Amino acid sequence: MAFWRKNFSGFLPRLRTIHSSINSEGTAAYTQLLGIHVLHCPDVVGIVSKVSECIAFRGANIHSVDVFVPENKQVFYSRSEFVFDPASWPRDVMDNDFMNIGKLFQAERSVVRVPDADPKFKISILASKQDHCLVDVLHGWQDGRLPVDINCVISNHDRSPNTHVVRFLERNGIPYYFMPTSSVDKREKEILNLVKGSDFLVLARYMQVLSANFLEGYGKDIINIHHGLLPSFKGSNPAKQAYDAGVKLIGATTHFVTPELDAGPIIEQMVERVSHRDTLESFVAKSENLEKQCLRKAIKSYCELRVLPYEGKKTVVF
Repeated sequence: MAFWRKNFSGFLPRLRTIHSSINSEGTAAYTQLLGIHVLHCPDVVGIVSKVSECIAFRGANIHSVDVFVPENKQVFYSRSEFVFDPASWPRDVMDNDFMNIGKLFQAERSVVRVPDADPKFKISILASKQDHCLVDVLHGWQDGRLPVDINCVISNHDRSPNTHVVRFLERNGIPYYFMPTSSVDKREKEILNLVKGSDFLVLARYMQVLSANFLEGYGKDIINIHHGLLPSFKGSNPAKQAYDAGVKLIGATTHFVTPELDAGPIIEQMVERVSHRDTLESFVAKSENLEKQCLRKAIKSYCELRVLPYEGKKTVVF
């Protein structure tokens, strides 16, 4: 079975917030929450059946199921969305149920998340001089498009107190740290101390290469936005590289950070058409708009458990 996908989302509305019905006495009759379960395990017969049985046994209702089984490979990936009554399926019981599913199928990953009840993912943001990706993530957090909490923003470029970014951070109580770097001192130990409480890092056009020691010391996922359509135009100033090459499509790539520069597993890519009529300025403006969208979508997908590792250098993105 190369690929199989089934989606029940058309039958029932997705629930992103708590819902209650009111009975004749005016009191809440039930409460439902959205749950998300992802599974990565060896492929055997009966996995979908067992997961569905587990959810149904607790009185929950499946809204959508995505399944991927690569051709000629004994590996299974799934992501399920369901609604449930927390009074009937307490969170600790749910964790135990899906842990048992993982043990049954010798899973590399069996994780459940309840977005409206679990703590939001905590992120730290690293940035440099350019603000467009940083500002977009901050505004995405502010208006609720990104389900995260921001621990801090760290930059190797100084910003004066009256800039939009600094005023925004002060107004919202988000710590800001200016960490000037040099070729001999990347300030990585200090940065590690500041970000150790985060669930993952976001590099919002952070123009420094993180060392293998930093990656090992942090030990969690780091998401980077690359202003180019990888694997083409790696390294510095890819927009000018692409412009000089006369490309007709430009892009942005969001990927996980690995010790090899700009070579981590790709999470999201976006493209836009350009032409000989574009100047370098319009070319860069289009590129920056793509970068914002691409980074925002990757963060959202990650928080919604849509991104799973695949064959080391790839990802499955449901």
